[in-house]
Order: sequence, then C-alpha cells, then structure tokens
Amino acid sequence: MVLSKFSSLRSTGFLLLGLSIALPAAARITCCDVDGKRVCGDPPPQQCVNKAKTVFTGGTAKEVEAPLTEEQKAAREAEKARKAEEEKQAAEQARRDRALTGSYSSEKDIDKALERSIVNVEKNASQASSRLETAQKKQQELAKEKEFYLKKPMPAPLKRQVEENEKEIAAQEAILKQKDADIEALKLRFGEDKKRYQQLMGKAPAATGKSPAPAK
Repeated sequence: MVLSKFSSLRSTGFLLLGLSIALPAAARITCCDVDGKRVCGDPPPQQCVNKAKTVFTGGTAKEVEAPLTEEQKAAREAEKARKAEEEKQAAEQARRDRALTGSYSSEKDIDKALERSIVNVEKNASQASSRLETAQKKQQELAKEKEFYLKKPMPAPLKRQVEENEKEIAAQEAILKQKDADIEALKLRFGEDKKRYQQLMGKAPAATGKSPAPAK
C-alpha cells in the first residue's frame, strides 16, 4: 500500500498509529519531508531515498539519517583518524610516564643518570681519540713506505693497509666530532624528562600543548 501526501493531516504519526491496527506486522511505512511536506509510502517513496527518514514497523518508529555525501564521508573519516591518532599518542604518553616514574625515584636520580650517560660519551670519545692517535702514527709509517713506490705500482697489501687506515682515521674523527652534539642531546632529553617528572609528581605546573616525550 502506498500512501500519498498527508499535508492535510495534523500528524503523520497519529495516522500511522491508527493504520497500524489494520496493517500486517511486516509492513514498513517510510516517511520523509519533501519541500516542507510529509511524504510516506510502502515501498519507500523515491523522494526519500537521499533524505533523512522515519521508518514505522509494527507500531515502532526508527529514525534513519540521510546518506552522507562524499565530502561528509571524507570529513568523518578524517575526524575518525584524528581521534584515533590522539588516542594513540595519549596511550604512548601514558606508557612513557609509567616508564619515567618507574625508572626514577627522585629528581636526583635523573641528574645521576645524565651524568652517567655523559661519562659514557666521554669514555667513547677518549677511546676514539686514542685510536685516532694510533691510526695517525700508522699513517706516517705507511707514508714512508709509499715513498718507495712513487714511480712504480704500489703492492696490493700496502695499498689495502693505506685504505683501511684512512677509513679508521675518518671513523674516529667522526666520533670525536659527534661527541659534543651527543652531550647536548643528552642534556636536552634528560632535561625534558626532569620537567615531566616534576609535573607527574605535582612539583611543576602542567605544560601547555604537547607534553615532552621522556626517554625510553
């Protein structure tokens, strides 16, 4: 049964309630607003396909949203992705906070951890300096040997030693060059850890915006 427009009726719901007595239990009446007028039918009127609608079944009513446009779908997916990312970041921050409070019992512990890390960097730098000195001395020795082959091909073993020694010198120089940058990075990271620890312990005001990520 298809119902025509009911603009003359005060309430579509009242009419359907009255009709529900005579309609089979499986009957589904779909209603929607078209140009300010209520349109109902079974099967659903074509005008209701892309509109918000009310479906009456067995005396109950169910509101159905209008199908989303492509733009609305994209916006909804973007919002969903944004919330998922926020939840992921919040969970990661919570994990880091637990690791931070579980690793240190006081701010002094953080300072000591920084000192130990700097000592390790300095130790590696000291080893690199010693290895560099050794490689430079060997470079001088190899240079003297190379003088014998200025006018003839250098033997393969000697050439290999020269190349390997040059690589060793370059590697140790890179370590020494990186030392200061590593120490500054440690100070920054442990400084952020300390600030976050103070916040978690209630000793500092909560930072606005994104919280600093403590060390793993």
